[in-house]
Amino acid sequence: MTFTIRPLDPPNDAELLLGWVTHPKAAFWMMQDARLQDVERAYMEIAADEHHHAFLGLHDGEPAFLMETYDPAHRELVGLYEPRPGDVGMHFLVAPTDSPVHGFTRAVITAVMTHLFEDPATRRVVVEPDVRNTAVHRLNEAVGFVAEREIRKPEKRALLSFCTRERFTAAVAA
Repeated sequence: MTFTIRPLDPPNDAELLLGWVTHPKAAFWMMQDARLQDVERAYMEIAADEHHHAFLGLHDGEPAFLMETYDPAHRELVGLYEPRPGDVGMHFLVAPTDSPVHGFTRAVITAVMTHLFEDPATRRVVVEPDVRNTAVHRLNEAVGFVAEREIRKPEKRALLSFCTRERFTAAVAA
């Protein structure tokens, strides 16, 4: 599968994202009741934030997933764990589809992780999915994440997990 990743363009991509983040399968994205202006505003805020970035993932040139990266020393996890140099926080959301392709979501997270580790400064990827999101826990484990502990965030109980470059390389080689 061929994936490319480009920076998100909030004014032009917000309408597309609205359908993704409000879809029932995106419940853990916590934007179920969002309106177009809410999505555009949220992603304009991210675009203006030096510690948080959003990207659109394309599969064969077509929009297929949303990826966010953040510096956990400054966003999302401040005070909830001890960040290390080279830590990068990540969220991803695969576009809803009426015709799912077996293995597609795993291919997406593999592409996301490959993209993150292409930066030599990235030493470890940090995620904090909702503890109830067992599907993403399985995906995370498949690409090398190790769950450390449950943490309490303002919006959810989360499973703090980490993946080093070495664990990712070993997981995708297996």
